Order: sequence, then structure tokens, then C-alpha cells
Amino acid sequence: MLRIIQKLITSFLISYYGAGENMRIYPIKKGHNPDVGALLSKYFGIQGDVETGVEFEVDGIGKIYVKQEKKSLHVNIEPPKKICGDYDIIKKWNNFLFEATGRTTRERKKIMSKEIMT
Repeated sequence: MLRIIQKLITSFLISYYGAGENMRIYPIKKGHNPDVGALLSKYFGIQGDVETGVEFEVDGIGKIYVKQEKKSLHVNIEPPKKICGDYDIIKKWNNFLFEATGRTTRERKKIMSKEIMT
């Protein structure tokens, strides 16, 4: 079971690997007005101005940069050198993105794949 979790975390981190040119842009669902700063505080204990950008580090995910611009959330993740196998970290990250964007993981994936195809 631990190997499966470690593979999931590894694939998650690989998909987010990269510098500024690989920044992901998550559109926020129409009519959804989240307080991203409060969500960062709730999930990760981070305080900061998300409109200018917030950079922080989370064990198991790596260095994260989050910035909110109008109706989108810009996220860049640099994975850690050492990967820990804790499924709760990915669950926490997905719950944060759900509350921040109003979209499920499946919806976010569908939007990303449409952007890649065009």
C-alpha cells in the first residue's frame, strides 16, 4: 500500500515540476468568490497577500508559489528533493484547490487537457 501511495505522490510531483514557464493557471468557476488568503491560512497556516503572490513550502509537496489574478489562480510548484509517502498531503492540496477554484479534480484536469489541445 505504501508503494502505491509513493507512486501517486511521485507522479503528482512530476506533473507539477518546473519553473516559471510551467506555471499552472486554474480558472475560478463563475460565481465562485473564494478568499484564497483565508484558505491558505486554513490549509497550510500561511499568511500573505495572494494578489502580489505568496511563496511557501509544504512537506511532501515542495516549494509552492500562489498568486490570484482576477478570476484565476496561478500556481507553481518545485518538488522537494526527498519524497515522503503521505496520501493526506495530496488530499489536503486537492481540497484546497477545490475550495479556491470551485472545481473538482476531474473538472480541473478536463480544462487543462482542453488548453493543451488548443
